[in-house]
Amino acid sequence: MTTPSGGSTPDDYWRRPGTGGDGAPDQAAAAPAPASGYAGPPPSVPPPAGWRPPVHLEPAPPRRLPPQDMAGLDAAEQRAQRVTYGFGAAVGVVLVVLVCLLCSRVIF
Repeated sequence: MTTPSGGSTPDDYWRRPGTGGDGAPDQAAAAPAPASGYAGPPPSVPPPAGWRPPVHLEPAPPRRLPPQDMAGLDAAEQRAQRVTYGFGAAVGVVLVVLVCLLCSRVIF
């Protein structure tokens, strides 16, 4: 990385170069006019007040959901958690036994 030298400020290093004229170096050159002559999208006209699309069919109101058994859901979640922890413990025991067997083969 090069460092600026002389009496310039540290920000001068990151400024854009001047345009070569006597104008201020911080101002960007004006963007040129488009060559295609496109003036942008046409102006839009808002719809008349009170306009709505025609309604042909009214949907049925939403049904009520059945009540949830929170105690039953909690019990099922606890059973699932116990099963998960049981399988994890069994897999952990098997892995420890395998590591012990492999280490004993390396040592002896």
